[in-house]
Amino acid sequence: MATTQPHPRAGTSPATDTSNGWLTYAAILLLIGSVLNVIWGIAAIDSANFFVANAHYVISDLRLWGWVSLAIGALLCAAGVGLFAGARWAIWVGIVAASTNAIVQLLAIPAYPFWSLAVFALDLVAVYGLITHGLIRD
Repeated sequence: MATTQPHPRAGTSPATDTSNGWLTYAAILLLIGSVLNVIWGIAAIDSANFFVANAHYVISDLRLWGWVSLAIGALLCAAGVGLFAGARWAIWVGIVAASTNAIVQLLAIPAYPFWSLAVFALDLVAVYGLITHGLIRD
């Protein structure tokens, strides 16, 4: 008894469907990262009490890292919304913003270590999705 394989719909392939899924996932991660950065940035600018006391930073102080985090959060939001809109530039903005945010989170570990490592991991997965499935897409 011969088995037949179902034919894919015209114009689609399994690789394209997987790529679109990864891009959607990366867009969601960018938007989540944006919200987390905005919350962290506002708390750092206000010098909230949940940050580690007497932490020493490589560059400047907690307020500067708050403003940097807030600016990167805005870029991540723009990239996430752009990916949902289908804009090709959003892939590059997302890669640059998430990579920069990963570095900033590693430099901000003295302020709130577990938060920084969690956001760092989120950024790495988003960059993976954007590079492997966003840049390869036709």
